Amino acid sequence: MIDVKALRENPDLVRASQKARGENPDLVDQALVADEKRRNAIVEFEALRAEQNTLSKSVGAAKGDEKAALLDKAKSLSAAVKEAESKKNTTETDFKKIAMEISNLVDTSAPVGGEADFKVIEEIGTPRKFDFEPKDHVELGKILGAIDVERGAKVSGARFYYLTGVGALLELALVNYAITMATKAGFIPVIPPVLVKPAAMEGTGFLGQAAENVFHLKEDDFYLVGTSEVPLAAYHMDEILDSKSLPLRYTGYSPCFRREAGSYGKDTRGIIRVHQFEKVEMFSFCAPEEAVAEHQRLLAWEKDFLNAMEIPYRVIDVATGDLGSSANRKFDCEAWIPTQNAYREVTSTSNCSEFQARRLNVRTKGDNGTYPVATLNGTLVAVPRMIVSILENHQQADGSVLVPKALQPFLGMDRFNPVG
Repeated sequence: MIDVKALRENPDLVRASQKARGENPDLVDQALVADEKRRNAIVEFEALRAEQNTLSKSVGAAKGDEKAALLDKAKSLSAAVKEAESKKNTTETDFKKIAMEISNLVDTSAPVGGEADFKVIEEIGTPRKFDFEPKDHVELGKILGAIDVERGAKVSGARFYYLTGVGALLELALVNYAITMATKAGFIPVIPPVLVKPAAMEGTGFLGQAAENVFHLKEDDFYLVGTSEVPLAAYHMDEILDSKSLPLRYTGYSPCFRREAGSYGKDTRGIIRVHQFEKVEMFSFCAPEEAVAEHQRLLAWEKDFLNAMEIPYRVIDVATGDLGSSANRKFDCEAWIPTQNAYREVTSTSNCSEFQARRLNVRTKGDNGTYPVATLNGTLVAVPRMIVSILENHQQADGSVLVPKALQPFLGMDRFNPVG
């Protein structure tokens, strides 16, 4: 949630941030009005309750007619206190509802604009020049007996798939390599629940602009997570973390579920945009003043993983209008996909500053009292897109695919050969 102090003291900054995101700046004024009503209601309630407490002591010492009069006054005052408390609760709810709609303050270093206004930070590796016509991952998946989208559609519908044979083995190798890498870097491995309560989904910011892509089990009021960021962020919900334990870093492996609403007609071929996939996610709780440096560390680990996969990629600074509501800055790593002649996102890392922590009530103690921590997330591997990248970039003229050296110990082979 937006910092209330920043909202009150520098509303123009919050308005500018909303505009940079392409979101409604009028929410700022609505929140300020609601905040003023809330604060007035709190003052009124606390004054009446203090009067009630004082009166209660007087009743105990009074006798006779005086006591009867005080009891009558106490009765009417009790009703006033209840009414004031109800007003306070209503105004607090009204304020929270509006404040929760305001996105995180964007980092002033992030490029301003929409999806196409990103800034390329660096390009690593050179796209390969083929001396044959490269095949796309769907065709390679058939040749290798690795991907079956036809039977995925038969069983579950569009945007589902089976990984079979070396395809299934490749997923396991990618996950094992990612978890091993993260563990060596000091992350605590976690296999989290993928069904979460509304508080976890809302707290991480996925019930706002991202709600249309969330699967909701209405009968049980559970949400299927689109990333293990959600249960990892909520892991310390309503807790005060020891400042000496920070940063606390977790790496979560989970299936992820996304409705892909609004993507009709996009990436309908293959496994680039699907409803269910596996992902290894990094998540960090750190001191707010360490967040920018921690963001760079997460990006460096993502780059280390991509370098190990031996594929060309680039790093982009995502524009403000393309940020998730919780992120103040985001870096994407985009792998080169030969048959599309384009870079496509395969990992990303976001600095959410204290935004999620305020919503989830995750705090720490320091010299300045108790305050929210910063949270950051970063994907080490989103399996389907990494499989696409590996198959297409490492394919050979005969339909075989070379296995990156980093994965060979996990697979026991250096090449995937055509089946049959």
